[in-house]
Amino acid sequence: MISVRGTIRGGGGKVEIPLGPLIDMVFLLLIFFAVTTSFVKEAGIDVQRATASTAEVKEHAGIMIGVTPEGDAYFEGARIDIRSVRAHVERALAEDPESGVVIVADKRSETGAIVTVMDQCRLAGAKTVSLAAKREEEP
Repeated sequence: MISVRGTIRGGGGKVEIPLGPLIDMVFLLLIFFAVTTSFVKEAGIDVQRATASTAEVKEHAGIMIGVTPEGDAYFEGARIDIRSVRAHVERALAEDPESGVVIVADKRSETGAIVTVMDQCRLAGAKTVSLAAKREEEP
């Protein structure tokens, strides 16, 4: 039975807030936001892409490789040897076999370096290899 006199005089027991369910709820929210967040993969370098009037927007660009004007290749923000592009692409394709490769090359890059990177990507088993470009602004 409830003692009315004890609660009026302040002699009642302490009120505690259970922290277990609160902590569980915070972890559930953290997991929800981590799962629903989309992570954008970048090539890892700042390049000036060439412009093209026929450039198309690609919805799913899984693997991005950057090529600098000096002919250096970048994968996931780190500089890699151009001869190791194949190994990196094979490893990325093992995680997601349906993803395509997008080469983000500077407009002053040498054609030979870009062709070498494209060749290495195709030898790694990539089904689609694209070259990134900016859409040309219409007057």
